Amino acid sequence: MIFATGLNCPEGPVVLPDGSWVVVETGAERGCVTHISANGRTRRILNRTGRPNGLAVDRDHVIWVAESSPPSLIRMKLDGSYEVVMTGCHDDPFLFPNDLCFGPDGALYLTDSGIRFEDFAPGGRIRDDYLTALYDGRIYRIVPATLEIRRIDRGIKFTNGIAFGVDGHLYANETITGAVMRYRWKGGTLGPREEFGNVLDPAKSGFRGPDGMAFSEDGRLYCTVAGQGDVAVLGRDGRLIDRIYTQGAFPTNCAFGLNRERKLYVTEFAHGQMEVFDVDAAGLPLMDGSMR
Repeated sequence: MIFATGLNCPEGPVVLPDGSWVVVETGAERGCVTHISANGRTRRILNRTGRPNGLAVDRDHVIWVAESSPPSLIRMKLDGSYEVVMTGCHDDPFLFPNDLCFGPDGALYLTDSGIRFEDFAPGGRIRDDYLTALYDGRIYRIVPATLEIRRIDRGIKFTNGIAFGVDGHLYANETITGAVMRYRWKGGTLGPREEFGNVLDPAKSGFRGPDGMAFSEDGRLYCTVAGQGDVAVLGRDGRLIDRIYTQGAFPTNCAFGLNRERKLYVTEFAHGQMEVFDVDAAGLPLMDGSMR
């Protein structure tokens, strides 16, 4: 089923408490954060920021935006007013803020793909040598109240989606290799990077890789695979258990609906739409910046 159409390269869907949605439209013609009604029929642009990529919404309904051009972290209100709150980690500038989520400690976790968007996709086209390009993907932890920032990891080949699982561990993915990585949560700190699974289909070729992802309450990880045209479903052991095929070849992110409905909403870049799929479980509720 199609939930919303007419979007310009959509990404980063987040459902709000009233059932409406915020997404980003990354296309150069818009470059905005957009509010979509609960029935998907109407939408309004909150504001144009450049090339926003990922979103997270806190308990005060503040929208945190991973902005890729110019690279920055933005704090936005539902009336569209916003401020740029950060452009790097101390003296190390952001390159490509990509996605973000809140953790059980109330902190905001942000991925940076490790290459400027303009260098990765000059003129909007992914470079031919993307497999061998230089990447220094990072993951950051940010305290929203003080904007204290700390780098957790680096040297990742295009860090992309990020989410906390039912086990309390942090998961992020690496687009170029197809890997989903796990950082075990132990006593309030994160352990080292370890590979959890891989979402690439060996029968496919060309650019493809994991993008946004979300967990269901039964522990399954739903990971959009951009360029491959599917949402890979991984079990608790990291093994592939299913693929959900999208209408377009470039699904970019996914989120579950409200009220424990067993529906997965997927933004699809090529057709400019949000697609909806019936799934076996409700979504794991997203954290909102509160301590747990």
